Amino acid sequence: MNRLLQKELGEIFRVQMQPYFPGVMMTVTFVRVTSDLSLARVNLSLFPEPAAGKAAVLKEIKQHAAEIRFLLGQKVRNQLRILPQLQFFIDDTLDRVARIDELLAQ
Repeated sequence: MNRLLQKELGEIFRVQMQPYFPGVMMTVTFVRVTSDLSLARVNLSLFPEPAAGKAAVLKEIKQHAAEIRFLLGQKVRNQLRILPQLQFFIDDTLDRVARIDELLAQ
């Protein structure tokens, strides 16, 4: 289920949500669905760093959460009986890796 949601959300962000975020490539790094299927935590990676900042992009994504969930429901309606609520987070793994490399270089 995690992989299905990751794949479909990635497609939604690549195609339908791109006009809202010009010049920013969004990748769904991973999705974790709770055991009761009520909530899906979606981690997004942004490249390049948006001029407005990651927090501003995350705020904009959260404003479109209902639309994103609707689009997701249209894509997976035949596979899933219950569509979880979506919670979005910025994946800062690449930032942490860069920081560790910087510390190791010193």
